[in-house]
Amino acid sequence: MRIDPFSLSLSTPLETAAGTIDERRGFLVRLDIDGTPGLGEATPLPGWTESLDDCEAALRDVADPEAALDSGRLDGTPAARHGVSLAALDARARAADVPLYRYLGADSRIERVPVNATVGDDDAKATAEAAADAVAEGYPAVKLKVGSRSLSEDIDRLEAVRQRCPDIELRADANGAWDRETAERALSAFADLDVAFVEQPLPADDLSGHAALSGGTVGIALDEGLHEHGIDAVLEAGATDVVVCKPMALGGIDRAADVARRALDEGLDVVVTTTIDGAVARAAAVHLAAALPRVRACGLATRSLLVEDIRENVAPIRSGAAVVPQGKGNIPPS
Repeated sequence: MRIDPFSLSLSTPLETAAGTIDERRGFLVRLDIDGTPGLGEATPLPGWTESLDDCEAALRDVADPEAALDSGRLDGTPAARHGVSLAALDARARAADVPLYRYLGADSRIERVPVNATVGDDDAKATAEAAADAVAEGYPAVKLKVGSRSLSEDIDRLEAVRQRCPDIELRADANGAWDRETAERALSAFADLDVAFVEQPLPADDLSGHAALSGGTVGIALDEGLHEHGIDAVLEAGATDVVVCKPMALGGIDRAADVARRALDEGLDVVVTTTIDGAVARAAAVHLAAALPRVRACGLATRSLLVEDIRENVAPIRSGAAVVPQGKGNIPPS
């Protein structure tokens, strides 16, 4: 197995709990299974996965990739496991002469996966303009970042978008910024604006609070909460209406597929997103979404957040949908 480091500059710095990030650094993972090459990507994100150093150490400690996956040795380093497992799945799909999404279980050709546009934290006028641009580009859903402003300001922003874009599916992402009382007031106001769901309204550790909010007119989506508690606890608590799956944080598209299918079996909705990954991991997330029997518009339109990419024109976004690669494996070899 060979690993090659890479660094991709972000077009806008990303503020995280671990600090400001202005580049995405990771590793391409290359291996052979019975003579067939496979390519994976391990791009750790502090706060969601292990550190870059721990990821590299875990990858360099892999002597037998399949044995490492089977033994669970990489379970504590999800980005490293993502890279190795994706490379192995890529090789197996190539050997089977099918696109990765077909290897993951899709029983028919899927050409496109709907995606949402994400609108930042601008004022009401600028937010409405950005949402209108997304509608013009064909996006079926728009997600607004909320929670850093006052609730009244966020309501004004959502009202402006709804007036400008009456037919768009409208979502909000609070990133755990609210307490229970604020979340209840927000959901009541958002119901009048036909908001589909709010992602992570409460801090990730408040599973019971999310359970109390779920099942209403405005759905609840868990992202950080899924990562912190795991799918078993989330399902047992009835804490969400929508499960947000980040394959890099969950340890691979195979693990993310298991989580997504369990959620679907329980009648929940699923959204697949990236952690602002490079082209290899982003394409794999598109394949995962294509392999699922039912998926909401996904958070896969993240190429624009990077100045450069590992490979260009991979799973491009066209008219509000990601184009699913149709060659053997994950992406065509370079």
